[in-house]
Amino acid sequence: MTSSESTAAEAGTIVACTVSREVQNFDLLIEDMETVLGENWGDLGFDEALAFLGQHDAQTLEFIAMAIDEMDEGDLSQLIQVIQAAKARSVKVILIAEDVTPASLHQLLRSGADEFVPYPLPDGELQAAVIRLRTPPPSQSLVLAKADPEDNTRSTGTGVKLRGGGDGVLIAVQGLAGGTGATTMAVNMAWELASIKTDNPPRVCLLDLGLQFGSVSTYLDLPRRDAVLELLSDIDSMDGDSFGQALVTFDEKLQVLTSPADVLPLDMLGPDDVRKLINVAREHFDYVVVDMPPSFVQWSDTVLNLAQVYFAMIELDMRSAQNVVRIKRALQSEDLPFEKLRFILNRAPKFTDLQGKSRVKRMAESLGISIDLQFPDGGRVVTQACDHGLPLASQAAKNPLRKEIAKLAQSLHQIGLSDVEAA
Repeated sequence: MTSSESTAAEAGTIVACTVSREVQNFDLLIEDMETVLGENWGDLGFDEALAFLGQHDAQTLEFIAMAIDEMDEGDLSQLIQVIQAAKARSVKVILIAEDVTPASLHQLLRSGADEFVPYPLPDGELQAAVIRLRTPPPSQSLVLAKADPEDNTRSTGTGVKLRGGGDGVLIAVQGLAGGTGATTMAVNMAWELASIKTDNPPRVCLLDLGLQFGSVSTYLDLPRRDAVLELLSDIDSMDGDSFGQALVTFDEKLQVLTSPADVLPLDMLGPDDVRKLINVAREHFDYVVVDMPPSFVQWSDTVLNLAQVYFAMIELDMRSAQNVVRIKRALQSEDLPFEKLRFILNRAPKFTDLQGKSRVKRMAESLGISIDLQFPDGGRVVTQACDHGLPLASQAAKNPLRKEIAKLAQSLHQIGLSDVEAA
């Protein structure tokens, strides 16, 4: 064969295939495949893909682009079979989904899909995914040759630069009724900890585990990245690098894992998933602040057991009191550490409100709890700061609520330093 014939043969080699129920439903995918690969790709149905991947001709494939929509969710088992057949051939899988539920995406990504791209395809996203698939991981010998044995810092590309080897303090915040200020507390607590020192400040990570309606990204004016859903969908393969890729940085001090852009089922994560997520975060940060969802879910006890401090936000009203009774009964019936909850009364009565102070005392006595902290009402400026995406320290540094949160952060940091010195 002449060199020109060899080149022509290589040019005609099929290196990728779309796999779909009907590829014509994904016209943007067709255009992008032609842009990226020219004529070196084909299209297959699901049954055809299973047959083709078992043949010798499939050895030239680099990847398949599986395009699905809501009509394909009725037979996820077939889609999983295609993914597993591709992985058995060492063929990469790009999952392209339109109007597919997060639960289905979760199953498919866990089955071995390498990349996820939403449809309609964002400009250049398919090409970027192909480049990532084609980029070989650095060899271990090269990494070791370049690494400083005393330096645990790792670069995470476009994500956050992480440094391992730590054992961070886990602080959880949960509201026991709607509107008690739990997210405001978590966001501002994390920011105060991150800003507590100008030289060598502590590394702080804020995790928004409100998978459905988490609003940390709103309170800090941060984007909700697709990488978050990818991370949560495949916790088993998560490491420090993939975790760092999902983080966004606020004002060069605070690293944040926002809630996903889409509403996800709360049971998408299991106790083991949450434990691994928290352990990876603690390995790379001095403080990990978790904004918990308002509901108690199957992994709430995991966070409760792992946390060094677990703040429960309440107000001076009947709904908070009733919910405390419910939570107390539920935790004690499961032999979970109810005593670990540190109750914070938000919008507490002023110092001169003696009648209000008396109500607080009676509430604590009747519930059999200790109200450890009382936060003042920060007023309208708190809502304005949240809407503007700024911590209170930036929007209203002299606000009484901000001062109390700052004092609490300072106290927690001093306790942490004392523990380190004692060790």
